[in-house]
Amino acid sequence: MSEELFKEAANAVLEGDTARAEKLAQKSLDKNLDPLKIIEKGFTPGIAEAGRLFDRGELFLPQLMSCANAMKAATTIVNEALGVESGAKEGTIRVVLGSVEGDLHDIGKGIVASLLEANGIEVIDLGTDVPVEKFVSEAEENDADIIGTSTLLTTTMKETEKLENYLKEKGLREKFKTIVGGAPVTERWVNKIGADAYAENANEAVDKIFELAKK
Repeated sequence: MSEELFKEAANAVLEGDTARAEKLAQKSLDKNLDPLKIIEKGFTPGIAEAGRLFDRGELFLPQLMSCANAMKAATTIVNEALGVESGAKEGTIRVVLGSVEGDLHDIGKGIVASLLEANGIEVIDLGTDVPVEKFVSEAEENDADIIGTSTLLTTTMKETEKLENYLKEKGLREKFKTIVGGAPVTERWVNKIGADAYAENANEAVDKIFELAKK
């Protein structure tokens, strides 16, 4: 029965059916299933598949956002049952995210934020046009694990290198992992500036952040 429920949960998220996702989350709790298992084996595979389909152009932005909303709704119910605030339980990965100074593009970064939250990662979204100093001060204040920067302009790529240098100057480079994404960014550039990871798309950002958190 649990395997069938897991499959239903994945499909509810993949179809962006928030009401059904919430019902299935509550159903799993009523049946005394391990709350974390319904997330791990049910809802998470659904949002992961949604991310893959979006990357392949088989799912569009409004659909992806519906999937993310369904995932968030379900995890909120499970987290409440565990007696913790959503995204604030012990062991949660915490990411400070934003578009670098001079870059006002928000959509790509917003998609990444939604997918991260849907996968149980706590996101401190700083928005757009974020100075290097703010990335670092917010990371310190929120005890973040990872700083994620987005740049969609070749003219603002230098801000990602500036962040790496600033962290070194402040003696904080070992405290935070860094990940960079955006249309003009390449893995070669990321390696050159000394960042920890490069993500080509939103789904890869989720995978890379989980990898960084293990290190």
